Amino acid sequence: MAKPNHSHNKRTGPFETLLDYEQRSLAHVPGRPEMVEAPGHWRGVGFRLGQRRLVSSFDEVVEILPLPPVTPVPGAHNWMLGVANVRGSLLPVVDLKQFLEGERTVVHEGQRCLVVRQAGGNVAVIIDELFGQRTFNDSHRAELSGADTDGRYGHFVGQAYQLSDTTWGVFNMSLLTRTPEFRQATA
Repeated sequence: MAKPNHSHNKRTGPFETLLDYEQRSLAHVPGRPEMVEAPGHWRGVGFRLGQRRLVSSFDEVVEILPLPPVTPVPGAHNWMLGVANVRGSLLPVVDLKQFLEGERTVVHEGQRCLVVRQAGGNVAVIIDELFGQRTFNDSHRAELSGADTDGRYGHFVGQAYQLSDTTWGVFNMSLLTRTPEFRQATA
């Protein structure tokens, strides 16, 4: 492959600078995709619910949004906050911690929700805190402790990873959206 021209002395005009950027961009070799999708590597979205640090697969999370304005639905479960209009689509909004623990999430400015795939349409689940992308490999696998699987969490957390002093339970959003109580309320 030809080496890109890094000579900035000869090109001084804006058009020439853009041309140089384009040539360097085309010559750039991006990171190896086999490392991102390598066997034994797993990536997900890290978040917190109460004291638990959890991570869900990128395949299950469609998007991350600031909490949109929510319209309550009369007669709905207390964990079903209502519906929100997101770019013209109505999305059910669920307080995930209240669904799992019975304890309401304290909503604050900058609150985030994860939009999750569900048969018949997506659903937004409120989380306490967003940590962003987390990458693990097989060497990070950890044993689940009783605290990781207490109460309803035991149904949705089937494995864990350990990074430094933090254990991340893998929360199965697909299983959540197939749970009859959850699915009926958010359909």
